[in-house]
Amino acid sequence: MFTRVLRRLFPAPTPPTLPSLEAYQRWAAAYPPHAHNALMQAEQAAMEQLLLPLAGKVVLDLACGTGRHGLLARDAGAQTVIGVDNSAAMLRQNPLLLIALATTEAIPLSGESVDVVLCGLALGHLPQLKPSLVEISRVLKPGGYALISDFHPFIFLNGQRRTFTAPDGMTFAVEHYAHLYADYHAGAQAADLSVEQVLEPRLGEDKTVRFAGETVPGTPVVITYRLRKR
Repeated sequence: MFTRVLRRLFPAPTPPTLPSLEAYQRWAAAYPPHAHNALMQAEQAAMEQLLLPLAGKVVLDLACGTGRHGLLARDAGAQTVIGVDNSAAMLRQNPLLLIALATTEAIPLSGESVDVVLCGLALGHLPQLKPSLVEISRVLKPGGYALISDFHPFIFLNGQRRTFTAPDGMTFAVEHYAHLYADYHAGAQAADLSVEQVLEPRLGEDKTVRFAGETVPGTPVVITYRLRKR
């Protein structure tokens, strides 16, 4: 109880927020291609639960960063894995063979050219969802699907931030916008995608997931969607 009172009286200083491109420029050298914190581990478990068989599939790892989801897709038997990201610094750390520098709003692939799109913890950096969802739909083959994860809006609105510590020891928050389920649903509908399944891992389900402050156990920490191209 005393600790909670102290936190309310003397809250921890909020780290400065960086635009996502600047954040990943600083973070890239220390950003490994695997789930390297508890939040990402919870997110990855949810994404894997929604993932359907990939054997023989063409997979796009959109906003791939250092290649975490793309490498998992490759190891799961995907025929071809393509990585796209808007951070040159992150792509320099990416071991995938097929990578391209581009945004989620202008994917450099032909229409109806991929079976599966994986997009992990990225669309929350953007103020608007619709342009990216329209592009995802454009490159998906009919009947293909996208797995998209996001920092849960509840945890963000609760005051938590996506943070990292740069090599110089400074801690920063990464630019983020809270997108509710209704926002994803509306964006998917506009992009000719249907919401097929949603998972929301909660604080306390995995004892290693911890947030400071007054975050209540049971609060969802990430939200993951499987969207199907009609």
